[in-house]
Amino acid sequence: MKSVFIFMFCLLCTSGIDAARILGVFPMPAPSHYFLGSALMKGLAEAGHDVTMISPFPVKDPPKNGSWRDIILDGMMEDMEEKFKKIDLFTMQQQSAFSTILFLNFMGQSTTEKTLSHPKVQELIHSNEKFDVVIVSQFVTDGLKPLANHFQGHLVLFSNTAVNSWLNHLVGNPTLPSFHPEVLLGLPKRMNFFERLSNTLFYVLQRLNLELWAYPKQNALSKKYIPNAVDLDLVNRNVSLLLLNSHTSLFNPQPLLPCMVEIGGFHISPSKKLPQDLQKYLDEAKQGVIYFSMGSNLKSNRLPVEKRDALLKAFGKRKEKVLWKWEDDTLPGQPPNVKLGKWLPQQEILAHPNVKVFITHGGLLSTTETVYHGVPIVAIPVLGDQQMNARGAEQAGYGIVLPFPELTEEKLTSYLDEIISNPKYRKNVQARSRIMKDREVTPLQTAVYWVEYVIRHNGAEHLRVAYLDLAWYQFYLLDVITFIAVVLFIALILLKKTISYVCRRKSDKTNTKTDKTKKTN
Repeated sequence: MKSVFIFMFCLLCTSGIDAARILGVFPMPAPSHYFLGSALMKGLAEAGHDVTMISPFPVKDPPKNGSWRDIILDGMMEDMEEKFKKIDLFTMQQQSAFSTILFLNFMGQSTTEKTLSHPKVQELIHSNEKFDVVIVSQFVTDGLKPLANHFQGHLVLFSNTAVNSWLNHLVGNPTLPSFHPEVLLGLPKRMNFFERLSNTLFYVLQRLNLELWAYPKQNALSKKYIPNAVDLDLVNRNVSLLLLNSHTSLFNPQPLLPCMVEIGGFHISPSKKLPQDLQKYLDEAKQGVIYFSMGSNLKSNRLPVEKRDALLKAFGKRKEKVLWKWEDDTLPGQPPNVKLGKWLPQQEILAHPNVKVFITHGGLLSTTETVYHGVPIVAIPVLGDQQMNARGAEQAGYGIVLPFPELTEEKLTSYLDEIISNPKYRKNVQARSRIMKDREVTPLQTAVYWVEYVIRHNGAEHLRVAYLDLAWYQFYLLDVITFIAVVLFIALILLKKTISYVCRRKSDKTNTKTDKTKKTN
């Protein structure tokens, strides 16, 4: 019955619209960004559309339906790997949030310029092609958004995380620093006074960075490489749809405008079969399995020696088997209960009933997948949004946060004992899993529906809010507050002068009477 419902929904979604030409721009040379971008674009192709995707990675399994074209940004992945050889990502958690902003500025400008100047992209820009929709990854590459106007398509943004202050102003959604923690600060959802003060000051700082540095630099790049590029400020005010890789099972509920659509978990596909050796390894783990992965960007083989030794000693004492994503062929000091893999099918592993806990860096893809499959976590966040995701898991009761600087054999052992022996963590994550899965249709079908909705309604301008016609100071009533403050200030001055005048007149009258009395006497 369920399959019939889904089939009928797909028919309704695609009714009234012919195959559309859709361009996806996902240039960030990071596997996690590609996984999300390709899942979205392949879903649109499977719905029968003509899809073109710009990315540093070639698609491994092209969709069977629709039409698919890869525009591969040759050399970008290699260039990133060369640069990141010089950067120790495990030390970035020691940097301030402001330093992270500066790093993102540099990375965004570099990625935008390399994308727009790439010969294949320049060929597309000068090809006279048109697209109905241009989907752009909304992550520090804002100079790519004018491509939508260039190709005469409606602009759809995709965010690889939840709603935040970096996104809200693009569609006119309110941002309140009182209850909306900034991504890079990793603050709890219930902030005390000083946390709210810090959050507010950082919000102002990052907005100033966007308006005074990031946007002007990105705007200059788009005008340099896109003929007659529309000004970025105008483009930012004409976003048709914002797709969010979030869901209430993962994040605290936030106000959302109609053009903001949550599709968190859309990249999760039905579990495939595990490789035979992994299937056997997991099936025979009678005491359970601990799965450990730091994701695609953080490499375990680059862990500081003291942290690696702490992990080895903690794992070596466990009765459970340990499955470790390790990028080299050998691991010095590898205990007999530890199995290594340069690449591991994470979704299929998490779906296995013998997996007791997932030790993760707290990346959003990993967090989404562990919630979907109902596996509690020990999170060791290092950079970016990982701390925010990890704290969210801890507050929701399905994870424990172990800050990377505090990683020791003793702490890891204690946290593993707690999360494996205490049933509340698995109970909480399985409750979240049921929430994530309890939807009318799949999140990918939701994404396809809304992209087609934008096409059917010629950009869906009726979803646009009036805030976008206001300057930021008008939205926050700063001009009104300033006017009232000036009026009150003038009123107070006039009142002071009036009182002074009355007092002076009264004093003069008193002095006059005194003088007359003296003369009479």
